[in-house]
Amino acid sequence: MIDDALTAGVEAAVRKASAEEIMPRWRQLADDDVLQKAGPHDLVTIADRRAEAHLEESLPALLPGSAFVGEEGVHADPSALHALHGDAPVWIVDPVDGTRQFVRGEEGFCTLVALAHRGELLASWTYAPARDQLATAWRGGGAALDGRALTCGSPEAGAPLRVATDHPDFIDEDRRRALLRLRVEGIAPRPSGSAGLEYLKVATGELDATAYGWENPWDHAAGLLLVAEAGGTHATSDGTAFTLTGGNALPFVAARDAATQGRILSVLSGAHPGR
Repeated sequence: MIDDALTAGVEAAVRKASAEEIMPRWRQLADDDVLQKAGPHDLVTIADRRAEAHLEESLPALLPGSAFVGEEGVHADPSALHALHGDAPVWIVDPVDGTRQFVRGEEGFCTLVALAHRGELLASWTYAPARDQLATAWRGGGAALDGRALTCGSPEAGAPLRVATDHPDFIDEDRRRALLRLRVEGIAPRPSGSAGLEYLKVATGELDATAYGWENPWDHAAGLLLVAEAGGTHATSDGTAFTLTGGNALPFVAARDAATQGRILSVLSGAHPGR
């Protein structure tokens, strides 16, 4: 299913969507180019919508018979998620991951594309256009950043674990207490920016783990495969793997190694392991 021609075609499509629909609007947004969805911290811009429309046309054309699940399409029609349960290969797309950063004119946003089939992730592309960085992953084929192989490695022994977590604006009191437990246990959490770029930091070893309490597949699919193919791991709070179709036991953690993943999940569940 995945060959060099498809890989090159996806990269070209992602770069073209960015060049035509995203970057011309970066730091150029008018007030009416930005709208709220669920609330003031859940934004959508004209760049999100136009880039998704561009990719919805170009990606399925590269793989006839494939389906498409995009963040903005699902917001308009939640039944679009049903494609994740079908037999056809499906493209999972977040056109601008880190919309708040994009709106503020910061560099910390990216376009996320993953290809899955019957719930299994096959390939992913994470493109940060303001930095011109492209991370890729293939199931069983490894992960790379701008053509350089990625390996997560393990955290430095004795150093505080660096963890990106849910943003404080999005969490309830139980999650706030869980984050406090991380600090008590010598783990250093910080609010997450673009989930896709946080996963990239885990894959490069710049960050030790991510811990999230939401399961939108477009936020996580590309990054989870990237971390896994760089040698990392992930699990939900009941110890099972994260699934694209939902119903996951939350929160879930993606980490550089299994020991780090287990320690963070134990603390978040209130087990308070020793340091």
